[in-house]
Amino acid sequence: MLRLSSPRHARRALVGATLIAGLLAAPAAAQTRDQADLDALTRIKQEGTSNSKVMETLSYLTDVNGPRLTNSPLMYQASEWAQQQLKAWGLANVHTEKWGPFGRGWVNEHTSVRMDAPQPFVMLAYPKAWTPGTDGEVSGEAVAVTIDKEEDFARYKGTLKGKFVLVSPLRDIAAYFESPTRRYTQSGLDELSQEQFGARPRFPAGMNFGAPAALRKKRMAFYKEEGVLAVVEMSSGMRGDNGTVIAQGPAPGEGDRTVDGQAPLPQVVLAAEHYGRLMRVLDKKLPVKLTMNVRNRFVDTTLDSHNIIAELPGTDKADEIVMIGAHFDSWHTGTGATDNAVSSAVMMEAMRILQASGLKPRRTIRMALWTGEEQGLLGSRAYVKEHFADPTDMKPKPEHGKLSVYLNMDNGGGAFRGVYLQGNEAAAPVFEAWMKPFHNLGLQSLTIRNTSGTDHLAFDSVGLPGFQFIQDPLEYSSRTHHTNLDLYERAVPADLMQNAIVVASFAYQAANRDALFPRKPMPKARPAGQGTPGMPPAGTPGTAAARPVTQR
Repeated sequence: MLRLSSPRHARRALVGATLIAGLLAAPAAAQTRDQADLDALTRIKQEGTSNSKVMETLSYLTDVNGPRLTNSPLMYQASEWAQQQLKAWGLANVHTEKWGPFGRGWVNEHTSVRMDAPQPFVMLAYPKAWTPGTDGEVSGEAVAVTIDKEEDFARYKGTLKGKFVLVSPLRDIAAYFESPTRRYTQSGLDELSQEQFGARPRFPAGMNFGAPAALRKKRMAFYKEEGVLAVVEMSSGMRGDNGTVIAQGPAPGEGDRTVDGQAPLPQVVLAAEHYGRLMRVLDKKLPVKLTMNVRNRFVDTTLDSHNIIAELPGTDKADEIVMIGAHFDSWHTGTGATDNAVSSAVMMEAMRILQASGLKPRRTIRMALWTGEEQGLLGSRAYVKEHFADPTDMKPKPEHGKLSVYLNMDNGGGAFRGVYLQGNEAAAPVFEAWMKPFHNLGLQSLTIRNTSGTDHLAFDSVGLPGFQFIQDPLEYSSRTHHTNLDLYERAVPADLMQNAIVVASFAYQAANRDALFPRKPMPKARPAGQGTPGMPPAGTPGTAAARPVTQR
């Protein structure tokens, strides 16, 4: 008898058993055009349920290799492991493709922050990426500083030497009266399926950096000249409360990934509740003393980065390509599990399933794991520009006519519930046919709407069919996205198993479809510097645009 160690494990096992039973229930049938190949689907489901490696892959990417900040030593370590694993599974043409320049590598090796007075207290803190360390342990008083306009500088002249400056205003922390974890309800999916006119892409609050970049640069230089020990911020946004910390890169003007633009001072983000304690003590006119030791290391081995590529060769249409992919990079506070190791693991597992099943696709199926996504879809943009077309002139390269479709995953680890059609009306009947065998798993929704902020946009921007799946939100937008809680435990095994099977099935259907996937009209060229709707400017410190979520 299998003994389950906790009710949580019991629930997971029950979900997994239900998934397997549902997946294996579909009968086999012969393929017709734009109808699911049920014989192939049965083999895909059997391999994906009875021999799944998706959670083991996720654990290696997160637990063993850790966070994968672009160009960091840990990213390259994880890349080497992924390539070796793909080769061990028998995938073909496993290699990396360089793109760049990106900038310096960076890694945090140690962080400790404590309050010494009025009482000893260990604080939850993370440095911002691409910022220097403290060069050993440093101690000093903490002071609240507000410099929002030119006349504010004079107030602090000569007063900040040897001090930690607390620069965030104190904000209220909302209580959780309900669990932040959500799955889509049918009413939520129905609402999402309704077409919207005039809607504009939304960008996250974290991309509003307040003061102009020029003032931020002057302010940081002022802190350096005055002898400040470190700049301390309060974790921001809805996800930066209740023990979660969001620490990304410096805001524009406060440092970048170049040698010349390096941030002049350590920048550290505290848990909101810990920062609040410091500010309340200071408000009582009592001294606050801190000790900090942050060890960060810059890595200048190469200023370029790379994407990871692997293929399952086709047969009679081998020169045509079906692509699947996800971004491989992450931020550094957690291990980048839900953003985006879950998706990298799903894409790797989909390729493993297809290879192990012995199915022979007509078109070549190519997987890409992108880097630089968190800084503005840099890896996928570079790949599309190199292989397919440059959005600034929109002149298709030969490969442009050979790509059928690109399928992307990057909205956390929730189960697929449908597909964003990106305005491609002709794609609807194709996806409807492919989704039909998965209706009993809740995969049955289509929305004509666009979704923004991830790598399918690089393909869509040059007239290629690129799609992102609708996924159950779980706690992605409420707890894990870019936070220190983005860890292995936040993944739901049954959801990832199901998603890998869906990706493998869709990729195989696309590879064996008689015609290439239907396309929208070719967009017009956009001059350099003119953004693509839904895309962030290249080099944005946070991720790309916000991912819309309906939680009902």
